This record gives sequence, C-alpha cells and structure tokens, in this order.
Amino acid sequence: MALNAQEAKMAHPRMAAGALFFDAAGRVLMVEPTYKDYWEIPGGYVETGESPLHAAVREVKEELGITPPLGRLLAVDWAPNEAEGDKVLYLFDGGQLSQDDVARISLQPDELKSFAFFTPEQISEHTIPRLARRVIAATEARGAASPVYLEHGQTPGTEAA
Repeated sequence: MALNAQEAKMAHPRMAAGALFFDAAGRVLMVEPTYKDYWEIPGGYVETGESPLHAAVREVKEELGITPPLGRLLAVDWAPNEAEGDKVLYLFDGGQLSQDDVARISLQPDELKSFAFFTPEQISEHTIPRLARRVIAATEARGAASPVYLEHGQTPGTEAA
C-alpha cells in the first residue's frame, strides 16, 4: 500500500534473473519446465533483499545443481505483463560449460523435465517469442562485449510484442 501520492505513482516491478550457458558450438542451454508448455532459461524471481546476480546464482544451483561462476550482465529487459504485473529481467553470462559441467547437471525434478542446447533458430521454435528475442539479443550482446537494454525482448524504438 502506498504511503503517499508520490509513492503511489512509483513502479514496483517484480524482478527475475537468469543465466545463459553455452556449449563449445555456441548453442544456448535451455530447460524444459514441468509447469510450462515452452522451454526457459535457468533462473527465477529475485527474493526480497537479494541482488539479481545472487538470485541467478541461487536459481542455477537449485535448478541445475551446479555453481559455475556467472560473469557480466548481458541484458536487462523491461517486460510488463497484464496478468503478472511489470517485470525487470536480468540475464548474466554463464560462459561455456565444459563436458564435465554438463555431466554434473542434476535437474530439480519437481520443476524441470530436461535440458538441451539450442541454436538461435531452435530457441525460436521452442519458446515464446519475447523470451526468444531476449535470449538472442543477450547472445549478440555477449559477442559485442556490451550489455543491452530491451523492452519486450527488443531494443527500444522497435515494435514491442
């Protein structure tokens, strides 16, 4: 509940954070949730008092059972949602996973059915358009060594979904 009129106008978005992991071929690791009909990236909501980076580390450990170091920020995406409210989503660089890292993955069984590495074209076939745009833009930002700001998975000034 707002304390005053000015605070009532302030945004109170939910925050989520995730990590992009890559294989030697440059494909992106995606996970298949038990509770959704599309693939996702490892990650989840930021808890009270937690930074987006720490949330991404926690979620990766919970979902995949591994703790590789997460690198720099790749993307921030403003993603309002009528059903869930406004969201700000952070994607961090998880780097390239070795074969040993992949072999150590232990999926959280109540949340995830499987995982796979996908090319950008395959990502678009396996997930919702907004997430596909976000992941592809973050992958491109990784190659450019510069983070990207997005709205609905696109750079501002382009048509949002």
